[in-house]
Amino acid sequence: MRIMVLPFQPVLEVIAEEIEKLDGRGRPADYIPALAAGDPHRFGMAVAELDGTVYGVGDWQRPFSTQSVTKVYTLALALAHEGEILWDHVGREPSGNPFNSLVQLEYENGIPRNPFINAGALVVTDRLHRLTGDASGALRDFLRAESGNEDLDFDRDVAASETAHGDRNAALGHFMASYGNITTPVPTLLREYFRQCSIEASCADLAVATGFLARHGIRSDGTRLLTRSQAKQVNAVMLTCGTYDAAGDFAYRVGLPGKSGVGGAIIAVVPGRCTLCVWSPGLDARGNSVAGVAALDRFTTITGLSVF
Repeated sequence: MRIMVLPFQPVLEVIAEEIEKLDGRGRPADYIPALAAGDPHRFGMAVAELDGTVYGVGDWQRPFSTQSVTKVYTLALALAHEGEILWDHVGREPSGNPFNSLVQLEYENGIPRNPFINAGALVVTDRLHRLTGDASGALRDFLRAESGNEDLDFDRDVAASETAHGDRNAALGHFMASYGNITTPVPTLLREYFRQCSIEASCADLAVATGFLARHGIRSDGTRLLTRSQAKQVNAVMLTCGTYDAAGDFAYRVGLPGKSGVGGAIIAVVPGRCTLCVWSPGLDARGNSVAGVAALDRFTTITGLSVF
């Protein structure tokens, strides 16, 4: 990973100065005790070009809990392994309900609306675990390889905290299993899912690791993970479903495929140009980083880079 100061660096520095003056930073995710102590005034942002050159500002090299951001990578890995069959088990439509909702599953016979709500992510993790025998390990190995950070790993305390407060996810798993849409034993699936969400990484790590989506499916070593069409599919689902039930507002303000996590991170993709990661633990009522959305809004406004 090469670190340079231009051309994105001045843009990031302007954004950081503006974010420093931002009124109202939201609140950390207090329903996961291990995340509740997050400081809303922490802020980091990184941009990675297609060749892995990365620029950053603030806490851009500080590791944090990635949480639902990892759903993008498990989706990509599962899609790479089994192709279109995956979409028989999970949909591609916005849900319109909170990320941990059970409401739609009964009406739709245990098929989640999309891969980024919790039910959908559990299905994707189940598929990846069936294919690899170690879903969370496959994810960790992938992120280590793509980011170039061999120290990237799980946070056992965060995984334990989520396990202790994971009744809703357990209910989702058992409910989908009753329809035959989950085949991994639910306790094993939950272990894999919570380990997946507990991975610690920095803005620099995630910006670089997401580069395969800007390169239309090509990994950092030049091999192909996804077909061009599959990379388009992942980016499309990120745009329409990646920020919980605020995806429409995010598309309106930012204009990029993105995926947020309740640890305060958001990744975003400018296909053919660069990838971004921003982190700040203060969340809005829909679970997205307040400062993160504001920073990405300013990035696309200043640079003119968006998919529209």
